[in-house]
Amino acid sequence: MFSLPVLVALAFVAVATSFISGIFGMAGGMMLIGFLLLMLPVPVAMVFHGVIQIAANGWRAWLWRQHIRWRVVLEFGIGSVASLLVFSFFAFVPDKALVLLMIGLTPFIALSVPKSIAPDVERAGQAFLAGAIGGAMQLVAGITGPLLDIFYVRTGMPRQVNVATKSAAQVLGHLTKIAYFGAMVSSPGGRDLEQWLVMGYAAIFAVLGTTLSRGVLDRLSDRQFYYWTRRVILGLGLVYVGQGVWLMASR
Repeated sequence: MFSLPVLVALAFVAVATSFISGIFGMAGGMMLIGFLLLMLPVPVAMVFHGVIQIAANGWRAWLWRQHIRWRVVLEFGIGSVASLLVFSFFAFVPDKALVLLMIGLTPFIALSVPKSIAPDVERAGQAFLAGAIGGAMQLVAGITGPLLDIFYVRTGMPRQVNVATKSAAQVLGHLTKIAYFGAMVSSPGGRDLEQWLVMGYAAIFAVLGTTLSRGVLDRLSDRQFYYWTRRVILGLGLVYVGQGVWLMASR
């Protein structure tokens, strides 16, 4: 499964996607899950994605730790656990086409919410709601960044606070995803050890990409940060919607 060309591609994708996420606080995870779904079954891809994203988000949160809003992270974590408990009764494994469509549509859903009623993660109770919704999306589509952006994009947070707080919260979200899909993954003949070694290998490159992104985020203004965030996630959304539709039509 993991030939030398695949390992080289995985290293490149881990660096590139964590670099992008390190700048915008999102989008890299969308690209990463799309790559993993090309070569792995959905449950295995979700676990791989979770491990790599925990490495990237965890290191990013550490780099910007002085900017984290910990109350938001705690409430988000409680909401994520609540979603995990609900989904654990169903053992739902989504279809690949459904996953691609959900990934592609989430940016458009996020940005279609009118500004007057847009949620704010810093308001009482809304971080829990973000965690509950984000937790559900983690278990259905594998990513939450674009949808969660509706809770962050109109808060007025400086870009470092936005990225740091979201990264810390995302670590908790990805942990619930690993717990959920990890229970479904069963690999014969020592495959589990091989997979975990490859995940550790990819995580190292995710940390590298995150480290390289720090200087770029420092140089961006808050206005540039929010301007490019919207355009990056909408462009990726169109790509994944197209892939999902093509997959469904080709059956």
